[in-house]
Amino acid sequence: MLRQTALLALAALPAALAQVTEGFENGWDQTAWPTYALDCSQGGKVSLDTSTAHSGKNSIRVDGAGGYCGHIFVGTTNVPSGDVYVRTWLKASKALTDSHVSFITMPDSAQGSKKHLRIGGQSKILMYNRESDDATLPDLSPNGIAASKALPTGSWQCFEYHLGTDGTVETWLNGVAIDGLTVKSGVTNNNAAQWQRSSSKPKITGVYFGWESYGGDANTFWYDDIAISSTRVGCT
Repeated sequence: MLRQTALLALAALPAALAQVTEGFENGWDQTAWPTYALDCSQGGKVSLDTSTAHSGKNSIRVDGAGGYCGHIFVGTTNVPSGDVYVRTWLKASKALTDSHVSFITMPDSAQGSKKHLRIGGQSKILMYNRESDDATLPDLSPNGIAASKALPTGSWQCFEYHLGTDGTVETWLNGVAIDGLTVKSGVTNNNAAQWQRSSSKPKITGVYFGWESYGGDANTFWYDDIAISSTRVGCT
């Protein structure tokens, strides 16, 4: 009940503070939340799942197939024009492996046409990937890997991130900041050399949740209680 109350309160905030909140309790509105699979789509599937949810009774299930064309995402282009904060509760069926995968992708006009800012994993940890130059955050060195975190499986996790107009990147897992996934003024990240070799500042035009594999990895993810805002929403 507290979760539901918090979501209702968030939904009542002015548009400047909360652009999108979605828990899929009224089903999956495919007009507001279309699927997204650039170039090709073979094997990936999005569905409304009534068997598991973070709150309420519904969530979105993404069955991602192996290989790039097995990708599939679902999301929205309704994002703030300035700073962007995203919060989603998610559940993964399998652990991240050494292979490169993404579970959030965002068209990024700062990188150019059809280029994306991606959040996913490699070397068994959470990471960002910039498509235009394949830079990763953190660096995939032993120290960089240690500065990130693994994504727990089989239970709901609160994943949050912030993209600032000044190039800031902040990331939280269950309310705890991830040092390796933080780039901002006044904070030193010794594991962000690849990321900081470019002065590109993310300017995303959509946020899509799903699965993309650049090898053979397949996985199933669930998403629920998504918030996309100009200020941090938090996990409660």
